[in-house]
Amino acid sequence: MMTMRAGYADDLQLAHVIADQVDALTMSRFKAMDLQIETKPDATPVTDADRAAEELIRGQLSRTRPRDAVIGEEFPQTGNSTREWVIDPIDGTKNFLRGVPAWATLIALLVDGEPVVGLVSAPALNRRWWAAAGTGAWTGRSLSKATRMHVSGVNTLADSSLSYSSLTGWEDRGMLDQFLDLTKRVWRTRAFGDFWSYMLVAEGAVDFAAEPELALHDMAALVPIVREAGGEFTSVTGKPGCTGGSGMASNGHLHADVLQALNG
Repeated sequence: MMTMRAGYADDLQLAHVIADQVDALTMSRFKAMDLQIETKPDATPVTDADRAAEELIRGQLSRTRPRDAVIGEEFPQTGNSTREWVIDPIDGTKNFLRGVPAWATLIALLVDGEPVVGLVSAPALNRRWWAAAGTGAWTGRSLSKATRMHVSGVNTLADSSLSYSSLTGWEDRGMLDQFLDLTKRVWRTRAFGDFWSYMLVAEGAVDFAAEPELALHDMAALVPIVREAGGEFTSVTGKPGCTGGSGMASNGHLHADVLQALNG
């Protein structure tokens, strides 16, 4: 059973309560025959479940944390505070709408711009991961039924396992050759994709993960979990945290080598 520093215990518990409610909603729409799908201006899909999930989270936060700001994927920011909740109602929408179970709700709290609470809930996988600053990273069915997570101890690229999402973004960023060269230097590559790559890093099942194009709501919840598991999280150019427009998480041992390989 995990113990928590008092500073963020209530916030993390609230994130779990909200995630329980959102899981029920998203699972009720997963594989629904009447699921409504639209294409957003950036050509990415959005479903009625995405919007309903974000509205549920925003409603709960407005009641329980009325002074906090909320930043989401589907609706404009509300509030102006040093405490900012960052939410992605369904990370992995393309998986969700095709019936692939690898999707999750991401809930994060930033204080003065620093991610201090992160929760990732993937109900179709029956998995949940979470962390708060100073408490370690955990996975399990609830706060009381949890197992602590640690990154791997692999310290050479030749022995490492890499997870990514797709090759398209690397090509768009002009980094495809560097990325492909990197894949040839590692022991194993798998495209688990989205949130799952980073949770596998935190669990020690994968040694590093990288994506060339990510938004704040894609990353904010992942950062505390990876860091509290003993890993590092930066952009692909090495900027710490979740504001660099891309994501690279590792067990720490490999971070400098991966950054060098990607950036020359």
